[in-house]
Amino acid sequence: MRSFPTHRSISLDTQVRERLRRWPQCPPGRDQDALAGNEVWLRGRPAEENICQPFLKLPGSDRLRTLPDGLWLNFGGTPEEAYVDIFAIEACSSLPNFLDKRSRFAPSTHSLMAVCPQAWLKAPLIEGDPTPRWKLTGVLRAEPVHPLILPVRDLRVMYGLTQRHYRGLVECHIPHPHEYFVPMDTLIAENGDKNPELQRLVAHASTRANFWLAGV
Repeated sequence: MRSFPTHRSISLDTQVRERLRRWPQCPPGRDQDALAGNEVWLRGRPAEENICQPFLKLPGSDRLRTLPDGLWLNFGGTPEEAYVDIFAIEACSSLPNFLDKRSRFAPSTHSLMAVCPQAWLKAPLIEGDPTPRWKLTGVLRAEPVHPLILPVRDLRVMYGLTQRHYRGLVECHIPHPHEYFVPMDTLIAENGDKNPELQRLVAHASTRANFWLAGV
């Protein structure tokens, strides 16, 4: 099993990425929709393999990329009209770092694109199972020969903040509808993805949480 770094010289961002690498393919709290066949989630970042990982960008840009500390992709639609919903996690060790990362996910008139590199799509999902990721997306009919670039239909972001910054935001801040906030300790905790409160918060990030589903 991968040992978790505890030395003070290890940055909080690195600690969060190391911990998120142990999280499941489906964001914690969203597994019920996945099991019901309503969602097809794959963890894009951080990946287990040392390969090029999915990232986000603006249409027409080949330079400005957003590389979240954690990125989950929910593939949907058809091969002709495919899209992706994303759930991202950003670890913010300082206020300027938080403001910079937050600006990348601010509401905009621009469409955000998710880029899935060919190597990532062709790699197996888990060790010991040869099934490549592209077969699990449900939106590809054949092995990809190019990166898969899809429009982002829905975006949800969870920010991990230091205790001081987290308390400040709780006291005086109104989040945007797509934003969720947790103390950094929640993200780097052992088995943090199994925390019932975290799962409950992530469950609210589902679009289905906005609908009254009684009797459906």
